[in-house]
Amino acid sequence: MMHPETTILRVQGLVFSHSPLPAPLLFDRLSFVLSPGVTWLGGGEGSGKTMLLRLLAGAVPANTLQGQFELHGACLAQDPSAYRRQVAWLDPRDGARDLQTAREIFAAMPAHHAGWNPQALQLHIAGLSLAPHLDKALYMMSSGTRRKVLIAAALAASAPLTLLDQPFMALDRPSIDYLLDLLAEAARHAGRAWMVADYEAPPGVALSSTVELPS
Repeated sequence: MMHPETTILRVQGLVFSHSPLPAPLLFDRLSFVLSPGVTWLGGGEGSGKTMLLRLLAGAVPANTLQGQFELHGACLAQDPSAYRRQVAWLDPRDGARDLQTAREIFAAMPAHHAGWNPQALQLHIAGLSLAPHLDKALYMMSSGTRRKVLIAAALAASAPLTLLDQPFMALDRPSIDYLLDLLAEAARHAGRAWMVADYEAPPGVALSSTVELPS
């Protein structure tokens, strides 16, 4: 049994369907814990990887699901604001930020994340080659550059839990290598957890755990 101090997130008895119950369930009493380091969230097309990340981020109305989510002592059902402040999640499929520039997105992050690290952001901007794109709106960017902006914001949030959805998609090779180096370092972190949803585990990264969803 994992000691409480080594558990970042605890999910117990998650029940969720895209439609009101008794519709077919996407998750049926799913339970797991995330410890510090990197967890790979695997599963085939349609297995629910992105939806699980949205649920873990607190981005889905709590009355549409059953189960308990506890993150560093904050329970999603009881104190959703305290819970969400501890999660870094910028959904690459969400168009809500499309009119914002990268600079505006970065500037808004400290209000939601007490651990926001401007020094780390500068490293990510350099490592992901974002400097020429800071004053472009997201909708003006290629899909790869758009993803890199959201990844840089999530990583610089320095949240207890960082969620990344297919982070390597559409990235150039130098950016993939930079992100893999970051995840390899994150795997050794003693106080934060990262969940990477993708079809394959990130190569060269020592995983703290794996959550694989049935297709």
